[in-house]
Order: sequence, then C-alpha cells, then structure tokens
Amino acid sequence: MDERQTGGNGPPQGWRHGPPWLRGWGETDRSSRLPWLSTALLTLFVMVGSNYAAEQQVHERAALDPFARVLLLAGSLLLLWRHRHPVPVVFGTAAAAMLYFGAGYPYGPIFLAVALACFSAVVAGRRRAAWAAVGMLWAGHVLVAHWLYQWLPPSGDDAASWGGEVVIVTWMVAILAVSELARTRREQWDRERAERVQAARRRADEERLRMARELHDVLAHSISVINVQAGVGLALLDTDPEQARTALTTIKAASKEALGEVRQVLDTLRTPGDAPRAPAPGLDRLPELVQQAAGAGLTVDVEGAPPRLAPGTDLAAFRIVQEALTNVVRHSGSRHARVRLDPADGTTLRLRIDDDGPATGADAGGSGNGLAGMRERAAALGGTIEAGPRADGGFRVLAVLPLNVKAEGDDR
Repeated sequence: MDERQTGGNGPPQGWRHGPPWLRGWGETDRSSRLPWLSTALLTLFVMVGSNYAAEQQVHERAALDPFARVLLLAGSLLLLWRHRHPVPVVFGTAAAAMLYFGAGYPYGPIFLAVALACFSAVVAGRRRAAWAAVGMLWAGHVLVAHWLYQWLPPSGDDAASWGGEVVIVTWMVAILAVSELARTRREQWDRERAERVQAARRRADEERLRMARELHDVLAHSISVINVQAGVGLALLDTDPEQARTALTTIKAASKEALGEVRQVLDTLRTPGDAPRAPAPGLDRLPELVQQAAGAGLTVDVEGAPPRLAPGTDLAAFRIVQEALTNVVRHSGSRHARVRLDPADGTTLRLRIDDDGPATGADAGGSGNGLAGMRERAAALGGTIEAGPRADGGFRVLAVLPLNVKAEGDDR
C-alpha cells in the first residue's frame, strides 16, 4: 500500500521509492537483465548523429572511416554492462571517446555515451572512478587539441581555442553534478524505504506482542477459574452433587466469556482496519471480575471508585487487576485479596492488589509471562509496575498509570 498511496505533500503516486527509471540504477546484483533497448536506441542515435556531424564538419575534421565507426559502436555497446560493471564501462567509453577525438574525427554525440556511463557509475556509488574517467577524457582532449594536434590527423589543423575548452568543462561539470544529485536522491529514497520497512516490521512486532498479551491475560484468568472449579466439581461430585453442579455452571460461564474475548481478539487480527465489534473491557467490569474470583474461591475487597480513563488506560488497568487476581488464585494460599484504586494527585492512578499469602509454589506472585505482560502494559502508557513479596509474607502488585494519555490501541 505504501507504494501506491501518498499523502497530499508526498511524491507522485508510485514514486514512494523513487521514479521507476532511477530505481534500478546500481542494483545490478539483483537483476541479470541487460539494458538492451536503451543501449540500442542510444547506439542508433550516436551512429546517425555522427554521420550528420561529419557532413557539417567535413572541412575541419577527418572523415568517418571503418575505424571511427568501430570506436563509435564500441563506446555505445559498452553501455550494455553499465549496471553490472560501471567502473570498466566508464573508463572504456572515455577511452573510446579519447581515441575518437585524437584521430581527428568530427565532434558529435559520442559524448552521450560517456555521459550515460558517468551517470551510471556515480549513481552506483563509484564516484571517484567517474570523476577520474571524465578528468582523463578532458586532460586527453586538452593534450590533443593544444599540443599533439601537430602530429595527429587531420593535417594542417590548428590548435583549439581555450574558450571551447571552457564549454567542454562546463558540460562535464554539469553531467557530474546531475549524476551526484541523482545519486543523493536515490540514497535518500533507499533510506526512506528502509525506514518504512523497519517501521512496518516494528509495528507488526508490537501488534503481535499486544495480541499475545491479550490472549495470555484472557486465557490465564479463565482457565485458572475453570481449573479450580473443575477440582471442586470432581471432589464433590459424589458427596454434594448440588455444589458440583454450581461448579460446572461456573465453568460454563467462564469458558463462554473466555471464548467471547478470544473471538474479539481474533476478529481484530482478521480485520485490523475495522473497529472492534465489542468494546474493550475496563474497570467498569471490575464487579464481574470480583464475581469470577469468588467462583474460584477467592474473596476480593475493592476500595475506591474507578476514575474516568482513556480506553487504552482502562483496558490496561483491568488486565493488570485480572492478572494479579489470577496469580493469587494460582500461586497463593490466601483466599482473600484486596484491590485499591487511588487517583492520587489527579494525574496518575495507583492500583494496588494485595494478598496475605503464603505462596504455594516456587513461582510466588505469578508466572514470568504474567508479570512481564503487566510491566509491558504499564510501560506502553508511561507507567510503572512494582511486584514482589511483602515483609509479612503476602504479595503486592502496585501499578502507577498516568490518567491523561492516549494508548497505542485507543484508535483501533
């Protein structure tokens, strides 16, 4: 999509990575195709243009002979390999042009072959080679036009004017300047393309992490409730069928809710550009969470009323409380937990979840994934999480979340 759509001030449509005619320059290792068409057209132009130049300069320069045509053809056909081997091509075309002018043949479009070879070399990053080849051609021309002309054809030729040398130098500098500008622009497009690819990869990684965190929080809580109630049902199946029925009812409700939330997460994965079909859970569902915990045998006391929060902050706060209570059910011997909501200074929300312990396993306080997920949620909002055992043997999770923040997922 990036390559087909642009903003109002962006490059033309389809030019997000540079114009098509410039995108292939210097990318020789990725393609085995030779530029036959452009080389054939330029060769034809050079041959026809040189014939016309010979007719116009018939009394000043030597006539075109087979050797001249071989030089014209060789200098043009070398351009077939300008993408694969830019350095030999730029020196080869410059040498062909030097021999051509040294033999006294008419000035003409052979300069175009040198210009195109120079352009290809500079855009491919072979700047020094291009400058050296052009400098060699100019030095050879000065040598021939102002010193060796006495011994070279055509006979009776005079030294060239220095004004003509200024024109030639101007054209060479212009060619090199255009080549450098094209190289700079192409490097800029390459950097922008790499940055876009990296940004897209980073967004995809963040989205995968967010989805994994959502699935973990939903499934860990619901499966913990189901596990506890399944154990109760099995223990009471023969002695207290009514209580076993209640446990199965709780399992059914917990599994139904888990399926609904998993479907919501998967719908977001399938249609990332659409709004979710159901609102994301928040602290307004804290009573449901308390009821579910009660079904798992955990009594939860809630202190304080939830403030008005942005959707992303509300979801993060709910998931943090959910994961903390899930860890109490799974890893603590206490059947009592306390949740305190405290909008301390009007800018942050302090969430504190305590249980009295003791821990029932080596991973007291929760699994590494659960605590890591809580920390990631808080960090994404600019908040913090502190989790660890208390001095009296219990465990505490303390989250501090900013109130006025727009989370990354708010606009989904």
